[in-house]
Amino acid sequence: MFEQVAVVGATGAVGRIALSLLESRNFPAKSFRLIASKRSAGQTVTFRGEEHTLVELTKDCFDGCDLVIASTPDDVAAEFLPAAVEAGATVIDESGYWRMKPEVALVVPEINPQAALDAKGIIASPNCSTTQMVVAMKPLYDRSRIRRVVVSTYQAVSGAGLQGTDDLEAGSKAHLAGESYDYQAFAHPIAFNAIPQIGSEKEAGYTSEELKMVYETRKIFGDDDIQVCPTCVRIPVANCHSESIVVETEEPISPEEARELFAAFPGIEVVDDTPNGRYPMPSGCTGRDEVFVGRIRRDLSHPNGLAFWCVSDNVRKGAATNAVQIAELLAAHRFEGATAS
Repeated sequence: MFEQVAVVGATGAVGRIALSLLESRNFPAKSFRLIASKRSAGQTVTFRGEEHTLVELTKDCFDGCDLVIASTPDDVAAEFLPAAVEAGATVIDESGYWRMKPEVALVVPEINPQAALDAKGIIASPNCSTTQMVVAMKPLYDRSRIRRVVVSTYQAVSGAGLQGTDDLEAGSKAHLAGESYDYQAFAHPIAFNAIPQIGSEKEAGYTSEELKMVYETRKIFGDDDIQVCPTCVRIPVANCHSESIVVETEEPISPEEARELFAAFPGIEVVDDTPNGRYPMPSGCTGRDEVFVGRIRRDLSHPNGLAFWCVSDNVRKGAATNAVQIAELLAAHRFEGATAS
């Protein structure tokens, strides 16, 4: 059992869900410290039936904490999380800053749990669009190594934070009323639109969001030969990212076998009945922790290809849930070790 767990970014969209999960799953810790920005410090939050006063994020706020779950912007993670490690804490970080550092483990518990158990200091949680894709890839990869992935994402506005949700709601109302609206999170109107750019432009015309899917996938699987071709698109959906995924495996996997592999894998739920209009959709997946898979079919363009549709709650499994699952993995390992000794 952990002595004291700190949740950094406790008032943000991901932080709030992390707190809810820690409470509902009865996470094993003697005490919790809720940390937020200077703007929110001093406010109170009800957690586990008690009022907790939010502590301001500083480099001295981690004393006595042995586990930190952090959801902050990249620059904040870079500045403050090393202080948590210096204070003796293991840190699970949701930002993008630490993910590709060679010394930092990048973990999805269903795929590479040992990386978390072997980690020192900071453990990174992947980008939300990467997380659901690699979970869906894993049972296929274990059956026959995946050579190539072509993925197109249809990403919800919640991935851009609370301002993204505000932009969708207010922008839609303004559009329907024939009025103008000053978008804050997006460079173009998101209402009744699709924006084929998420993140800044990087090499070869790809965006930062797309390159995350390339390099994070390789790191999580420990396979630098996986070829990934991503296109990331923001769409006017409130929550849950959707992905059209085509994989090429070394040996062919039939749709029937793929359904069995998906169904048997922890954390995946198969919804695949196209004749009756049953397949994963954001409206039915929000608030859930699973990765949903459907529209499973053979790739007509390649004998070793398989195509499918994947939907997951990007704020939960794509962020908060994955971090809490890493924490639970560490807690179980620590508890088992203490029992064995």
